[in-house]
Amino acid sequence: MEILSQIWSFLGLLTVVQNVLPTQLVSLFHSFYESIQDFFSPYSYFEIPEFNGYCGVDVNDLYRHVNLYLNSINSSSTCRRLTLSRSKSSNRISYTVAPNQMVHDAFRGHHLTWTHQVDNVQDSVEEKRSFTLKLPKRHLLELLTPYLEQVTARAEEFERVSRERRLFTNNGHGSYESGWSSVPFRHPSTFETLALEPELKTQLMDDLTAFSQGREFYHKIGRAWKRGYLLYGPPGSGKSSLIAAIANFLCYDVYDLELSKVSDNSELRALLIQTTNRSIIVIEDIDCSINLTGDRMAKRRNIQAMQKKNHRHIIMSDNAEDNGRVTLSGLLNFTDGLWSCCGEEKVIVFTTNHKDNVDPALVRCGRMDMHVSLGTCGMHAFKVLVKNYLGLDSHGLFDVVESCIRSGGTLTPAHIGEILLRNRRDADVAVKCVLTAMQAKILGADVDATEGAHEYDDMARTPESIGRRLIESPDRWPEGSPEKKKKKEGSTRDKNVKFLVRLRSLTKSDSGRRGV
Repeated sequence: MEILSQIWSFLGLLTVVQNVLPTQLVSLFHSFYESIQDFFSPYSYFEIPEFNGYCGVDVNDLYRHVNLYLNSINSSSTCRRLTLSRSKSSNRISYTVAPNQMVHDAFRGHHLTWTHQVDNVQDSVEEKRSFTLKLPKRHLLELLTPYLEQVTARAEEFERVSRERRLFTNNGHGSYESGWSSVPFRHPSTFETLALEPELKTQLMDDLTAFSQGREFYHKIGRAWKRGYLLYGPPGSGKSSLIAAIANFLCYDVYDLELSKVSDNSELRALLIQTTNRSIIVIEDIDCSINLTGDRMAKRRNIQAMQKKNHRHIIMSDNAEDNGRVTLSGLLNFTDGLWSCCGEEKVIVFTTNHKDNVDPALVRCGRMDMHVSLGTCGMHAFKVLVKNYLGLDSHGLFDVVESCIRSGGTLTPAHIGEILLRNRRDADVAVKCVLTAMQAKILGADVDATEGAHEYDDMARTPESIGRRLIESPDRWPEGSPEKKKKKEGSTRDKNVKFLVRLRSLTKSDSGRRGV
């Protein structure tokens, strides 16, 4: 008790001295005490405030990085109290260090400590926040800069992976402050679920990884940090799914640019400037958006036809014709001109169903760096779809399906996916329906055409009816039927029928063994 009374007496004396002595003198004594404490302390302390300066307007980017970094290292194992939060537009729970709590970290074999300081501002409801870093004074020079660089790099990576991605589309007002409207991007497509052959899938993932990690390389060679991909193939070959998989793989936002809504080249440039770094700019069906190639060929024919007339008048009318709309020149400058270097780490994707219809200037190397051909499913892609829709790794009819694929009965991923989706409750029926569609493809049935949609629906629902027709003799096909017309084209059909009869017998024998 005597010791406690002495302590209370000493504290009371300090309070009296603090009230009696001038404020300047008290501050001097306080600074002197901190200097002595810092001199004998084995640690150095660095404060990182939330805002730069005293205005409270300029946000300190390093404070934000520290907050993200402590979120990424799972501070719950070293901090007793955390603040949990979740935004309305995200399903992810984020946490921050509670006020005046410490988080321990390690770097190069040394122990470091972060303290989240939160102080109330006098005569205000606002709070003053900062992080204080404590590290060994003896190793200050070798630890501080490399450690803060690690904090920044890891914070940026964590922000890229964890932030909510957005899908943007141009709203027709690109000349204003915001020409884009957005919604959350939550497409589930990934490279694991894509129906692609393994070689192409590996090539794409390696190319994307090298691009995303190539900041120093692109700066060293003097090129804008961007990459172009041309995806071409028939409808249903998976072009849009591949774009979504790329966005999820890179954790990039997606900007779906509708050229028909862009009034002129100036608006196109304004839309490009408004896109963010780490984004994918997509122009789907580039050959159908605006008739750039046709316009250029028409102008060339007109110039050649009127070459004997006033050449100066031809050039003026040609330039005037371009006013008020997007031109090929504007689109080329958008993809590979001076304006293409606005921002970094951008991917530009063009898609088309017919590669030959796209102007060669748009798809040359340097603009579209990688041309990706997407078509019908091979055996590996078919197995991926069966795994996705039916949960099967193998099936007794896989050998028959592979024989059909080798014989030209390949189908697009969308076609196979729709059949599997309709029959997903019975795996055997689903695989047989796909096999029936492949056999019909070998016979030349136009199951992919729009006018054959009803025939395709019937085939998907009643595979046995098509199966019976496949084993019938071609001479018994009714007059005017597609099979009868195809028969007149040559004797190749007879070979296909014999092949399908053999496949049918294999299917029946496999069903007998399985008890179906």
